Amino acid sequence: MKEEEFTIVKASGEKVRFSIPKLKKSLRRSGAEEHTVSQIIDAVRDELYQGISTKEIYNRAFALLKKSKSIYASKYKLKKAIYEFGPTGFPFERFVAAILQYAGYQVKVGQILQGKCVSHEVDVVAEKDEEHIIIECKFHSDRKNKCDVKVPLYIHSRYSDIIANYENGNNCPTDGWVVTNTQFTKDAIAYGTCSGLQLLSWDFPKNNGLKDRIDRLGLYPITVSTLLTNSEKQFLLGRDIVLCRQLLKDTFYLDHLGVSEERKSNIISEIKLLCSETSVNEQH
Repeated sequence: MKEEEFTIVKASGEKVRFSIPKLKKSLRRSGAEEHTVSQIIDAVRDELYQGISTKEIYNRAFALLKKSKSIYASKYKLKKAIYEFGPTGFPFERFVAAILQYAGYQVKVGQILQGKCVSHEVDVVAEKDEEHIIIECKFHSDRKNKCDVKVPLYIHSRYSDIIANYENGNNCPTDGWVVTNTQFTKDAIAYGTCSGLQLLSWDFPKNNGLKDRIDRLGLYPITVSTLLTNSEKQFLLGRDIVLCRQLLKDTFYLDHLGVSEERKSNIISEIKLLCSETSVNEQH
């Protein structure tokens, strides 16, 4: 049986045809060399069966990447790493703020802004030059949950109320954003685009979604590390260390965790590689 004839099951329960090109693309995003990608494709192809889950395929590919080079596995698990921010959405808000901060914005998290009618708690406020952005972050710990049209409808009404309060004042917000770690439905995208909201999800806008920005800027979440334990990651998140880059500046947290010097050196080396290498080799 040809590989494209195998049916695989997504996390949502949806059944789709297995796609070698899609798997190859995701493996290449990890930065793995072409021969490594080919070896993993061959290994996964040999283990296919009808009804295999995307989770099983991911776990197999992840294990093979980690065996080849841990940094490949770290970059490959980017999407899963963001889900590990849970269960609350606060680390995700800090993560979005950190991405904007590294892009040159002055950011604040959890601000109360007065609208014309009522006050509103805004997840992130970002300013740079003439831009004054207010951002609502929608974090989902379950990848099956998408942001439907009710989300931009609600956010647009809040944004409009805040704007109305600034009609005759300075520093009026110039943009309203909705950022999610999952996806928007077609209606959500249609309404957001029509109403003038900026939507940012895992893969939207095309070629400039969350995953693209993270890869392009090398702003990987601390949860991508394959060397830190889950409890260590939660310790760091609890101290607002959401980016690998931040841990490089505050390595003393590893001492607080009682990490040995040898392991500390390995963790720092892994993170330095993550922050310095591009996610996709130039030949790709």
